[in-house]
This record gives sequence, structure tokens and C-alpha cells, in this order.
Amino acid sequence: MVSAIIGSFISAMATVLGALPLLFVKKLSEKWKDILVAFTAGIMVSATTFGLIPQALEESKLWILTVGLIVGILALDLIEKNVPHIDIERYKSVKQFDTKSLLVIIALFLHNIPEGLSTGFSYASENEGLGPMIAIAIGAQNIPEGLILAVFLIQSSVSKLRAILIVTITGLVEVVSAIVGYFTAAYISWLIGFGLSFAAGAMLFIVYKELIPETHGHGYERPATYSFIIGLIVMIYISYFFG
Repeated sequence: MVSAIIGSFISAMATVLGALPLLFVKKLSEKWKDILVAFTAGIMVSATTFGLIPQALEESKLWILTVGLIVGILALDLIEKNVPHIDIERYKSVKQFDTKSLLVIIALFLHNIPEGLSTGFSYASENEGLGPMIAIAIGAQNIPEGLILAVFLIQSSVSKLRAILIVTITGLVEVVSAIVGYFTAAYISWLIGFGLSFAAGAMLFIVYKELIPETHGHGYERPATYSFIIGLIVMIYISYFFG
């Protein structure tokens, strides 16, 4: 339980880590944003392929894995369709912290709930190394997420310190949902396999729907591709050392 809280907290605070450079840097180039996002995508694909899916098969049956994957994908798809998406270019003209800004913050809140559940389910698994590995993967994904949200808020005339505070609050929802996921899986054992499969589906949806397309629209596809592969290899090493 304690390890789940610590892991989810560190993962959540990675969102803040992504926003901190904006206190010192006026603008991050598109090239480096693409490289960072692609690296994150590689980490998440590796964590899903070598961590979540194999462990889900050990914890449950193939049909539960299939259902969990589909439900995880559909859940994220539903969130994407019904909640505003963070699009910096679209909102450059926003001059104040208004209703649109609030909707974007709510979107990130909802987006972080399945990520927290994924961490909680992973720590509830019998594989002691799975929880830290998934926390690292989600934390890596949270870094560019925090950066994007902070950039959006600052471009909406929100002060830098207030933007960091908002990013921090949105990240903490992962801790709460991780605790819920941990206790749910701990007391209903069959949910562990389903929860891990759900997490895998959610992470794959994020990668293929959001992260990879984001890295292929600014002319930096080649460095982004290499960054993706490096991220995948880094996560393989992390998976190996965590066992």
C-alpha cells in the first residue's frame, strides 16, 4: 500500500517536472518537443509489451486480457471524444484564464484517472517489480503532458507560478485513483488481470492516438523515430532490472 502511494506520487510529480523548465525557458522548440514525446511513446509501448500484457496473462485468462484491452481502449476513446483536447496552436488567441482553460484542466483530470488506476493495479500484482516499472512509464508520459499543459496556461496569460500549481493539482489525482485501484484489486483478486489489461489498452491508445501522431507533423519524423526506439530500449533495461 505504502509503495503504491509513493510510486503513484512520484509518477504524478513527473507532471510537475515537465512544467518546471518553463520557469527558466521562454519557448521549447518543436524539434525537442517531438523528441521528448517520441521517447515517452517508446517507453510506454515497451512497458505495455514486456510488462503489463505478460503479467496480465499470468494473473488471469486470455479472454480477460482481451476484454480488459478493449475496455481500456474504449474508455480512453470515450474520454477523447467527450472532453476537450489540449491543442496549443488552437488556443493561441486566448488572453485570460477563462472557461475554455478550465475545460482543458478538467480534461487532464479525467485523463489522469485511468493512469492512476493502472499504477494501483500494477502494485497490487504479485509481480513486485511491475508497479515501479509502470510508475516509471506513466511518469515519463506525464513529463511532456505537464509541459504541454503549462505552455497552454501560460499562453492563456496565467502566471508561471499559478500554472505550476495547477499542473501539480492535476497530477495529484493520479495518487487518489492509484489508491482506489490498489484497494479494488487487492480485495477482488480477479480484477488484477483485468486492471493490468485495462492499463495496457489505455496506454496503447494514448501512444497510437496521441503521442506518435504528435511527433510526425513538424518535419522531425526521423529524430523522433530514433527517440522512440531509444525509449523502448531504455524501458527494456528497466524491465530487466526490476525483474
